[in-house]
Amino acid sequence: MKTVLCERLGIELPIIQAPMGGAVGPALAAAVSNAGGLGMLAPWRAAVDLVRRQIRETRALTSRPFGVNLNLEFPQEERLAACLDEGVPVISFFWRDPSSLVPRAKAGGAIVLHTIGSAADAKRAVDCGVDIVVAQGWEAGGHVRGTVATMPLIPTVVDAVSPAPVVAAGGIADGRGLAAALALGAGGAWIGTRFLASHEATIHPRYRDRLLQANENDTVFLENLFDIQWPNAPHRVLRNQTVEAWEAAGRPPSGNRPGEGEVIATARSNRQIVRYQSCTPGTDAEGDIDALSLWAGQSVGLVSKLQSAGDIVREIADEAEVTLRRLPQ
Repeated sequence: MKTVLCERLGIELPIIQAPMGGAVGPALAAAVSNAGGLGMLAPWRAAVDLVRRQIRETRALTSRPFGVNLNLEFPQEERLAACLDEGVPVISFFWRDPSSLVPRAKAGGAIVLHTIGSAADAKRAVDCGVDIVVAQGWEAGGHVRGTVATMPLIPTVVDAVSPAPVVAAGGIADGRGLAAALALGAGGAWIGTRFLASHEATIHPRYRDRLLQANENDTVFLENLFDIQWPNAPHRVLRNQTVEAWEAAGRPPSGNRPGEGEVIATARSNRQIVRYQSCTPGTDAEGDIDALSLWAGQSVGLVSKLQSAGDIVREIADEAEVTLRRLPQ
């Protein structure tokens, strides 16, 4: 299963755990890395001290490479500096143009990834020094960068940036998906929804149950329903009562949405969570969990059991190998 991506990142298997904000911490990232993939932290808006602590905790749990994902919708200079100071080997950027931070990351010794949604964006990323491109299809859960499905996106991106490695993201949850990504020219897969069903994911049990019960038709792509805290941030979630009530009301804009401002849950330190707030339901959440932002991709129909993250990595890799061997030569 070794690919060019594996060689560049120093990993054994071409599987990267997506940086699922609010659902991932050192335990999950380290477990994926220990199994041969690449674990990823996502301290998008965390205090710098917390960023350092998560990096150190992850390093205490694994001696293998791991990465940190930074969302460029928010200022990331200080977090990037902390990552480089702590010796993080892989830095992944998301959303906006990364050109101002790529030279700093590379000068600090990191391998740089960037998530894109089109071949043109991929070419610009490589031109500014990005080492590895993550091509995210429309099927992806959580925050969605583009509007093209994974299947047509990957080969166009591969053609645009070769020989730079491309990672396929969106709609991949098993070994068949990984094998398909490799067949399209990608060097590996970026997987999120499947890892939400891991023991190490820090999500509420009810959220996990909803994921395990869902099928491929149970997600919805939304332009701006949940208040992500940055403008024009499309996202994909499980369809729930909040989504359905909004649709029944005619999809009104912010300010006129049904139940807007209603407190529907609380979390640590009695923090109130209001309807339409972007909030990954954590283990400490209490209230109407079903009404919160339940991030999930279209691959959720392939997620049917709770496993350790390490077992997920190994099962995906083994199934991909079997799938590829069955293909006619």
